[in-house]
Amino acid sequence: MPSDTPPKPDETPEGAAVFPLIPPELGIHPTLLAVLHAYVFLEGSDPTVLNPVVAEEAMNYLVTYLQRLTGPDLKRVREDMHTLVGFAKADGWPKQQVRFLQDFLKDNGIGTPPGEVDD
Repeated sequence: MPSDTPPKPDETPEGAAVFPLIPPELGIHPTLLAVLHAYVFLEGSDPTVLNPVVAEEAMNYLVTYLQRLTGPDLKRVREDMHTLVGFAKADGWPKQQVRFLQDFLKDNGIGTPPGEVDD
């Protein structure tokens, strides 16, 4: 049963999806981390926290922009995702979060030309 008491300003509201903090030592591009955090929040937060229609629209824009990645930028994102997966496994993240990272690019058609299947 949801509480009628609003969360304190420094608390994450119940039902808000959050992604773990990624240490800067990994060298993952900060923009990619920002997008991943926003995506997780938009996709995973409960309707009591975030309007699902608005969240889906915003998430679709994030994905659309990421689908524009090519060349060295796409290569960097793939390398960063690989590094992030390795970190998540080594750090003992839940399998669901590791799988999200492993499948993120493929599931969102990032780096795959339209009509092609990424292996």
